[in-house]
Amino acid sequence: MKILWLPVFICLLFNGPCFPEGKIYPYRWVYISADLSENYQVNEVEKKLKTAAAHGLNGVVFASGLDRLSGKNADYFDRLRKVKSTCDSLNMEIIPVIFSAGHGSALFRNKNLAEGFPVKDALFTVKDNIAVLTPEFPVKIENGGFEEYKENKLSGYNFYDQPGEVSLVDTKEFFEGRASLRFQMFRTNPYGHGRIMQEVKVKPNRLYRVSLMLKTDKLEPADSFKIQVLNLKGKALAPVEFNIKPTRDWRKVTLGFNSGENEVVRVYAGVWGGRFGRFWLDDWQIEELGPVNILRRPGTPLTVKGEVTGLAYEEGKDFEPVIDPELNFRFDHEAPLLKIPQGSRIKNGEKLRVSYYHGMAILNGQVAACLSEPELYEIWKQEMGLLYKTLRAKKYVLSMDEIRMGGTCRLCKDRKMPMAEILGDAITNEYNIVKAADPQAEIFIWSDMLDPEHNAHDNYYLVDGDFSGSWNYIPKDLGIICWNYKTRETSLKHFDNLGFKTMAGAYYDSKDLENPKAWLGSLDRTKSAAGIMYTTWENRYELLSAFGELVSKRKDQK
Repeated sequence: MKILWLPVFICLLFNGPCFPEGKIYPYRWVYISADLSENYQVNEVEKKLKTAAAHGLNGVVFASGLDRLSGKNADYFDRLRKVKSTCDSLNMEIIPVIFSAGHGSALFRNKNLAEGFPVKDALFTVKDNIAVLTPEFPVKIENGGFEEYKENKLSGYNFYDQPGEVSLVDTKEFFEGRASLRFQMFRTNPYGHGRIMQEVKVKPNRLYRVSLMLKTDKLEPADSFKIQVLNLKGKALAPVEFNIKPTRDWRKVTLGFNSGENEVVRVYAGVWGGRFGRFWLDDWQIEELGPVNILRRPGTPLTVKGEVTGLAYEEGKDFEPVIDPELNFRFDHEAPLLKIPQGSRIKNGEKLRVSYYHGMAILNGQVAACLSEPELYEIWKQEMGLLYKTLRAKKYVLSMDEIRMGGTCRLCKDRKMPMAEILGDAITNEYNIVKAADPQAEIFIWSDMLDPEHNAHDNYYLVDGDFSGSWNYIPKDLGIICWNYKTRETSLKHFDNLGFKTMAGAYYDSKDLENPKAWLGSLDRTKSAAGIMYTTWENRYELLSAFGELVSKRKDQK
């Protein structure tokens, strides 16, 4: 065994630290995110920049709301200029991250630019000069208070995990009535599940809200609790994450969803992968909603028609403008009223059919912008002008990743284009906006929405359409930053074969450098490879110096 260490000892003795053979790539970057809302953040960013520069890195991909500069104050600009000055002194390029459609970066200017989901011909009845939603058939959770049971078997439900062991009726702890449903002992379930489900009949293309009362006691992990609404094919209609505390007294949890083309949905509540603790459910309800989070932009029209006459009524004359003042993409508030003014052609007692589009947040609050709305690009043109004037950057990263909504609003439908082409057109518009500011700018983009091994496919979250082939509709001189470690070989090959310049978004908060080492090996087998980036989402920079040494002190085999 000692003999095996001899080459390493000789290498260290005569050459210093040993580094693997391979190309030293020209683009060696670090990803840093900071909102620069406080002065101390400048110092933190500068420390990271100095570490990166001292260990061979030459660029910083900087996320700081740089496509929202029109909303920043003078103090922010002072801090940003200090960061830029530090980069210049270290010969580190600053590479702004801009134009996030998937995470709605332009919504700070106009929330109505969110992607919209259709509600079609909902029935309203006019009473006392207000049109009130009139559900066409009652929708409800049967036995939502868990009052009807025999031992631990509940009436009305299609499924619940291990009654009497994981799920138990509790007559001592409840929010109201005489009982609740308690879940515990998740480890006795092979997957740590503790769930209950009921199939509910719904009307297609309607907006609904599910709510329940929840109590937790040392629940671990707390984020294993979910409310889920699935169609019969298993697709989530509202993939939402909740901020659940491990221990908390009764609180109301709500979720909104659009039924789409479905007539039956499966409504779940419980934990997936729970380990310890307990939780209780009570007062589980479902209701049809009026125009909560209604969107008002050209691509999301509101129509109000007489049910009998089919007459289309005019907003501002026959009914007052409909706006949701709380437009927050959650379903914790009530719908705005549809008011009928004096002189309207709409009469009390009349039934109306109302169609509109609403926005919604998914996961931990993500709201995507509509890729088809022209105002989106007008806003980005203005923001790009401010950005170029402030930083004069020579490289940019388009933050067009994780676009989990699209193709559902009227404007997207009217274009009669596949989602792949709509996405490609959006990316091309962004590219042209940057090039208009600086024709020599070099532009990169995250890979996932252009990668068939990643997100460029059909049935992606709440997107109506298929992203397959999106890579055919984008400028060929874009640099592609691949970041899916598991598919790195096929992903890099995909873009390499198409003639794109490639980079690796490496590290991603690993415990060691095995991830970037593997990426380097894959890059060495890719003709178009141009660089590698230390990419952290958890603000972990402990391995930054070692990463820099790894990628900048290889035995260069060009």
